[in-house]
Amino acid sequence: MPKPFKRVIEELSKLPGIGEKTASRLAFFILKSDLSYAKNLAHSIVFMRERLQLCSTCFNLSESPHCYICSNPQRDKSILCIVETPQDLAAIEKSRDFRGCYHILHGRLSPLEGITPKNLKIKELLERIGSENIQEVILAMNTNMEGETTALYLTKLIKPKGIKVTHLAQGIPMGADLEYIDEVTISKALKNRIEV
Repeated sequence: MPKPFKRVIEELSKLPGIGEKTASRLAFFILKSDLSYAKNLAHSIVFMRERLQLCSTCFNLSESPHCYICSNPQRDKSILCIVETPQDLAAIEKSRDFRGCYHILHGRLSPLEGITPKNLKIKELLERIGSENIQEVILAMNTNMEGETTALYLTKLIKPKGIKVTHLAQGIPMGADLEYIDEVTISKALKNRIEV
């Protein structure tokens, strides 16, 4: 393959979840497209990198020092939902049920990968809790070992401050058949049952 084509494949394969085969397919797609598409794609990537920054309050992606959520006076600033990534925030926002604010950690504790509290936005979270009138913290971590570890660590830091700490309910997803659900999920669903 010509060097310019190889270079595109190498760069695309650095993206998460993109192997060499997928990178090659994407490179061929870009090559077959109009030159204007390739220019627009390149320009939009550079534009994104130049324009986006992290919100100085919650660390969401933003074009200004404060994101659209933190600068919205309609949001309930006394409830803080802690998530791992901006993608997690977007998933919760899609529900349109949460009217509080967020704090994005930008990862989760993972000693095996060398991710410690210093690598996350935990120090900033504690400073925020100390300076704002936070009444409740919702831990919306992913339900894996690292997410559970992070939630437990944060609970130990936040609970002594007299702030209510909750986590998202866990259990059986809508439309699922019980026979195909794992034991841990069924156990969590039974523990988190609600009265009807």
